[in-house]
Amino acid sequence: MRPAPALSGVPAGRGAPDNDVRTVTLVSPSGYGTYVGGFAAVVLAGGAARRMGGADKPTIPVAGQSMLTRVLAAVHDADPQVVVGRVPPDLPVPVASTSEQPPGGGPVAATAAGLELVPAEVSFTALLAADLPLLTGEAIDVLRLTVESAPMQGAVYRDAEGRLQSLCGVWRTSALREALRRVAEERGSLHGAPMHALMDQLRFIEVSWRRPGPPPWFDCDTDDDLRTAEEWARRVRSTPGSRRPAMSSG
Repeated sequence: MRPAPALSGVPAGRGAPDNDVRTVTLVSPSGYGTYVGGFAAVVLAGGAARRMGGADKPTIPVAGQSMLTRVLAAVHDADPQVVVGRVPPDLPVPVASTSEQPPGGGPVAATAAGLELVPAEVSFTALLAADLPLLTGEAIDVLRLTVESAPMQGAVYRDAEGRLQSLCGVWRTSALREALRRVAEERGSLHGAPMHALMDQLRFIEVSWRRPGPPPWFDCDTDDDLRTAEEWARRVRSTPGSRRPAMSSG
């Protein structure tokens, strides 16, 4: 049995000390963890992409693969893999799909719709945006290990400027369901609820990425972001010894 990785930092979320939130750097051996109880992934693939001319962002390719395909590759061992939003017909892997009702309800309503397809016995769920083309399995492992190793409800990446990347995290499934229930109870509906309303109901650890390679939390909101992601992804692909998991439908 491998030793548990050491953690440092202060939890965030409801009940955390004001003005005393620090990032967490996790150092652990590759491949650590067995994730007893199962692991699912909910990928939010909706949104209007207004800053990109209304493009269908998840289908835009980065280094030869759509962003949605690349995100799903990072959680290839999740069961189920749930996509909330439109699933392109040429997606190279089978997924469960759904949509919030009514459509356009925002990320919290979409999260609830996705969780409806996750069995109750699944212990951990990755909640991810579909526009994270630099996400890797290693980055997901770091989040999963953090949740397993600390008495918290989730672990979420924080970017280099200190911004919380709320759609790049792993959660205890039961805690995420309960937080959604409380938001619905407080607001009367999940439609239009902002992500901070959900995050305020959860206790989590903010994780900083200190390993080699591009930041896994990097999302693509503009054409400039896409160009940056393309450059990073091609650089990683050309580096000896680096490899992303391939997606296949078999």
